[in-house]
Amino acid sequence: MSAAPRPTGDLFARRHIGPQPADRQHMLDVVGYPDTDALMDAAIPEAIRWTGGLDLPPAATEAQALAELRELAGRNTVATSMIGIGYHGTHTPPVIQRNVLENPAWYTAYTPYQPEISQGRLEALLNFQTMVTDLTGMATANASMLDEGTAAAEAMTLARRAAKTKSPVYVVDAETLPQTLAVIRNRAEPLGIDVQVRDLATQELPAQFFGLHLQYPGASGVVRDLGGPVAAAHARGALVAVAADLLALALLRTPGEFGADIAAGTTQRFGVPMGFGGPHAGYLAVRAGLERLLPGRLVGVSRDADGAPAYRLALQTREQHIRREKATSNICTAQVLLAVMASMYAVYHGPDGLRAIAARTHGHATRLAAALRAGNVTLAAADFFDTVTAVVPGRAAAVVAAAAEAGVNLRLVDEDAVGIACDETTVDAHLAAVCAAFGVAAPPESAPDALPAALRRDSDFLTHPVFTAHHSETAMLRYLRRLADADYALDRGMIPLGSCTMKLNATAEMAAVTWPEFAQIHPYAPAAQTGGYAALVAQLEGWLAEVTGYDAVSVQPNAGSQGELAGLLAIRAYHRDNGEAGRDVCLIPSSAHGTNAASAVMAGMRVVVVACDAEGNVDLADLDAKIAAHAASLAAIMVTYPSTHGVYETGIAQLCAKVHDAGGQVYVDGANLNALLGFAKPGRFGADVSHLNLHKTFCIPHGGGGPGVGPVAVRAHLAPYLPGDPLAGDAHAVSAAPHGSAGILPISWAYLRMMGPDGLTDATAVAVLAANYVAARLRGHYPVLYAGNKGLVAHECILDLRPLTRSTGVTVDDVAKRLIDYGFHAPTMSFPVAGTLMVEPTESEDLAELDRFCDAMIAIRAEIDQVGAGAWPAGDNPLANAPHTAAMVTADEWSHPYPRTLAAFPGGAGAAGKYWPPVRRVDGAYGDRNLVCACPPPEAFAP
Repeated sequence: MSAAPRPTGDLFARRHIGPQPADRQHMLDVVGYPDTDALMDAAIPEAIRWTGGLDLPPAATEAQALAELRELAGRNTVATSMIGIGYHGTHTPPVIQRNVLENPAWYTAYTPYQPEISQGRLEALLNFQTMVTDLTGMATANASMLDEGTAAAEAMTLARRAAKTKSPVYVVDAETLPQTLAVIRNRAEPLGIDVQVRDLATQELPAQFFGLHLQYPGASGVVRDLGGPVAAAHARGALVAVAADLLALALLRTPGEFGADIAAGTTQRFGVPMGFGGPHAGYLAVRAGLERLLPGRLVGVSRDADGAPAYRLALQTREQHIRREKATSNICTAQVLLAVMASMYAVYHGPDGLRAIAARTHGHATRLAAALRAGNVTLAAADFFDTVTAVVPGRAAAVVAAAAEAGVNLRLVDEDAVGIACDETTVDAHLAAVCAAFGVAAPPESAPDALPAALRRDSDFLTHPVFTAHHSETAMLRYLRRLADADYALDRGMIPLGSCTMKLNATAEMAAVTWPEFAQIHPYAPAAQTGGYAALVAQLEGWLAEVTGYDAVSVQPNAGSQGELAGLLAIRAYHRDNGEAGRDVCLIPSSAHGTNAASAVMAGMRVVVVACDAEGNVDLADLDAKIAAHAASLAAIMVTYPSTHGVYETGIAQLCAKVHDAGGQVYVDGANLNALLGFAKPGRFGADVSHLNLHKTFCIPHGGGGPGVGPVAVRAHLAPYLPGDPLAGDAHAVSAAPHGSAGILPISWAYLRMMGPDGLTDATAVAVLAANYVAARLRGHYPVLYAGNKGLVAHECILDLRPLTRSTGVTVDDVAKRLIDYGFHAPTMSFPVAGTLMVEPTESEDLAELDRFCDAMIAIRAEIDQVGAGAWPAGDNPLANAPHTAAMVTADEWSHPYPRTLAAFPGGAGAAGKYWPPVRRVDGAYGDRNLVCACPPPEAFAP
């Protein structure tokens, strides 16, 4: 590869890759290499260098790729889905589809770790939490979980942590959704939890158990009084988790009113398309006293430097990068974009609108039930919300087939029973088609309610004004615009986050996500209707296997954390089947991302930490010692490559060989794959398994902290242990849908198809060039902490601020907040080394933006020097007071020792397009001491 581009014509790569030919040459001159071939040859160890081409189709133009996607979409059949079991038809309000789901201001945002520039999405997530707590009757909800299955599994482990009994038994209601049961079982087994399924209508609870999972309404549709089981569980010292349908809770008594400890579920039917299984925002809520055990993200209300209310992520000491192997969950991302959509659905419809949708849905179900009864069809339950299970001995398959012929999909429960779920999209024609399939007359115009009077909800919900103020489209449009304007996303400028690969999320990649042929498909629709998805998934999995050098891939894991878990569970199952179940030690370098350690614990492994040397590399001598100490019990090593420090470690092939010689498996974390594609293949240099982050290397947007997809890729010997169909009770399933968040897989498919083998390779080279260019420009102003061959970094570099902090008192937080004034999102703070900034520019940023960032960092260094020289007091300077809001710099009084213009427009930053943070620096400690995780009253914002 040379500095000059290959002939690309109208190909996508030249639009995806920022630096143009002349700019690349300038960058190469600064770094000191004649071309990118020479740079990559110098940077990547020869022992792992891949010199062959990638066996992928030649790059397609945007028009060609979209045409191919149209052809794939055409192989799917958009039928009316009445299958239910947690996935329902819903109407996405167009104002939300256009202005959230299809809006880069929302979908290109990063996780709100910098709260001052994330107030919009934090407010939306606080709305989500309020919506969930109001509907479930619980005290605190997080924002959010990955899907209902994983939320239920997290509820189980939370119950185990909180319960006073030492019993390993977890009781699961026989009415639980079958795919949820599969995920619970698979999460329980490595942890030594004994899952016992009980039909609570006919079976007693055991004498000892730590938790009880209830489904409300049940999988058959039945609505039951939960008071008895809850009281019985509490009498035995157990906690109760209720998987509740939020739309049903608009009409039904809440889990909180029954005394439940935990509520879990999905918000999919609140305006989020089914998408063949995802992405959807799960939810998890708890009673008072359990909030500090909640896994995942929790948005809280704090205050800024002026004492004004401000939102932030709360209780962040729970995060995995701090707690590591003591973490209670490996959840790292959430499903923020989808949680925003669900919350806005509630804002748009309000409490009266939700009641009306729920009542209409229930009315359709009661009319259908009346028609079936009139036709002498037996129903499994007399009390139900939206789902009717019809008992038709020996006829179930025929009924389902007849309905499918009429364009309606029903659920084949077994050979004798059919499930029919009504939803927001159900109309009379659907009911008529179902009745015809059963051979009964069309339903009556009305029918009596099927909700017991004692279980009907009489408590208010969504009483905060935000849920009543935005019901016109004008009001909703302006509310969404106001929140988006408060945030900084990739559509504003560079987000140079190390380890997170915030690259271009191209419009052409995103286009197919909302096509009905992809968006409106139930994950358990008949295979004959999902041929397009089957082909797309097979192609994508094949392409991912090719670029990584593995033999098989599963896209089921719906986050990187779930991909990690799936990979480790595959290793565990492999050892077990080889008669070596005692292999349970997982070696993890001290520099590793915290999810690695948490995932290992969840997979039933013991974590042993391997030291890193002074250069940030895995200490091979310490590795030898740890292998020797645990040779008979060594299961695996988890290592990130390039390293977490952003370096191509020269000893990686040797490391793999050492672990293999000791009988262990090698897990290579795929977080940094953007530095490898086209130049090295983990599956060929010694790794056995990796998870990949499609929301990093393969362009699925971060969406403010999700959606993500974390496929797991393995060599052939681990392929039998890849995740399979959870509805079939697969022993390796990690999420509730067969292909996880399949609805966003067209994004990565389009990226690979449009980049082609040469474009992918070129992108890797330019990403590495960009990181080394930034390092070269800044090295004289900030020490670059680690480097590999010939002083080169990989795709990211670590700037060491610790010497400056010691000499001036200026902290990494000060620099991060000051970057906001310059118009940037901060790099990754204090990871993997406290007091540092890790910068990853990606291949998508052009030279002008790279230089703008470098110029800002150089200008900030000059400001730090002014503080060090005593020109500005340590506590009153542009860094200590950053970020500066418009209200602050336009106030009548200005008492600071530096000019307003320096505060507002530093380093030559112009007024045109200036981003103004809506709040000053947020006080995190205050928010943790005074935990508020629901919408504050409007008077809290009064001046």
